[in-house]
Amino acid sequence: MSRHVIDRSTAPEGGRLKHYLEVEKTRGAEGSSPAAKSVHTRPVARKSVARVREFIRIEKGRMA
Repeated sequence: MSRHVIDRSTAPEGGRLKHYLEVEKTRGAEGSSPAAKSVHTRPVARKSVARVREFIRIEKGRMA
């Protein structure tokens, strides 16, 4: 008799990151395409953080 579907454990979530880091270590910058290099070097947009901060301020009742 086999186990029920719910009784089975799920795979850990770190598998993707582990494989990604392994590829980065073995085939670092010298093996990457120009498109991949540009993705790694482009700036991260932070507009949404400021927007969320303002919504939290309004929720708490603080004005200006």
